[in-house]
Amino acid sequence: MTDKQALANRIRAASREMVRELGFMDSTLASTSHSASAVHTLMEVGAQGALTSAQLVGFLGLDKSSVSRMVAKLVASGELAEESAAGDARAKQLSLTRKGHRTVEKIHAFAQTQVQDALKHLNPSQQQAVAQGLAAYAGGLKAHRLGRADAPASEVLVRTGYQPGLVGRVAEMHALFYAAHSGFGQFFESKVAAGMAEFAGRLGEPCNRVWTANLSGRIVGSLAIDGQDLGDNKAHLRWFILDDGCRGSGVGRQLMADAMTFCDIRGFAETHLWTFKGLDAARKLYESFGFELVWEQEGCNWGSRVTEQQFVRPLGSR
Repeated sequence: MTDKQALANRIRAASREMVRELGFMDSTLASTSHSASAVHTLMEVGAQGALTSAQLVGFLGLDKSSVSRMVAKLVASGELAEESAAGDARAKQLSLTRKGHRTVEKIHAFAQTQVQDALKHLNPSQQQAVAQGLAAYAGGLKAHRLGRADAPASEVLVRTGYQPGLVGRVAEMHALFYAAHSGFGQFFESKVAAGMAEFAGRLGEPCNRVWTANLSGRIVGSLAIDGQDLGDNKAHLRWFILDDGCRGSGVGRQLMADAMTFCDIRGFAETHLWTFKGLDAARKLYESFGFELVWEQEGCNWGSRVTEQQFVRPLGSR
């Protein structure tokens, strides 16, 4: 079994468990007398204010006949009202009745309690990971259904400066990636955490800066320029890392562009970075910004045998 197949099986198993735990195996949902599709219909109509049956087909991904039968039941039960759409007497505009509004309020209350109770069992980092991962996965599923090549990208915000959780997230992302890629363990993670913690205390110096990529309130990428570590008017590019879900999205290039602009404005004669051989995508990115390989050596300084590399970028290189 390939890694991709194993990953897909894990996601499928988790999806099946979510379906069961959320109550989708029952004939009704969210403490109502309605089916899952009917509950979803009421929530969409409530969110949009008014919808036609044709619009519901697009939202729900169901066929027209199924939507027509479901809408007829909701109208008959007094949850929805329908009237001719403005400018087209043939199209019926659907909206919530007073009863429908009360039902939607109960659905939201039920769902809020269900989600909040589940989140109590997760730490803050896990909670943010769930929000980020579910949004991305839902986007991927929708892209597949609509026949698009890629899921629409979620908005990633790039920020500068310290923010709560910075040291821990930078250490965590490095530890997870390099454990899988190079077999690094506790020593490497501790080294990253200690270095980042020391650097965070120097962010008040104008020659030092850190950029973070943030998605749904969670740090998913980082890059720092340390203008003091090397001396001699040389900048040290440090802690460049991306969460797995952000690789290949252009976020890394944005972080690099911001950092190199900063280095040029500050007038650093050179920018140096140290990395490991085999990270080909990262190397292409470095070289696209004018970095050149100047040194490499194999060793076991990090707990497993790797080839360290040093890249240098002169002022103004692109």
